[in-house]
Amino acid sequence: QVQLVESGGGLVQAGDSLRLSCAVSGRTFSPYAMGWFRQAPGKERELAAAISKIGDGIYYADSVKGRFTISRDNAKNTVYLQMNSLKPEDTAVYYCALDRSRLVGVSISRGQYDYWGQGTQVTVSS
Repeated sequence: QVQLVESGGGLVQAGDSLRLSCAVSGRTFSPYAMGWFRQAPGKERELAAAISKIGDGIYYADSVKGRFTISRDNAKNTVYLQMNSLKPEDTAVYYCALDRSRLVGVSISRGQYDYWGQGTQVTVSS
């Protein structure tokens, strides 16, 4: 059984930074494509960023491009989301997710992901 545990969320002011971490356990981490999704109140869960299993492919949603950076450390079984220049509209619960099927590239569809973390709240005040 694969487990994903997010951490690093919190309450910050607009313009601040946060780094989210997602620790993966229960199975070898390195072969899997990963993604960070977010869900604001009353809205659908959306993909913010995704990374391929060896980090050679990366995707960002237009809304976070230039401000967020996704990375991974396969030796630590962890994926990160560095969030800079945060805006109130970034307020959401952030979830990491794992796609066990994709061998090359990134997964951008929610339905492609098989395992999810419990989420971590990010709140950005104006």
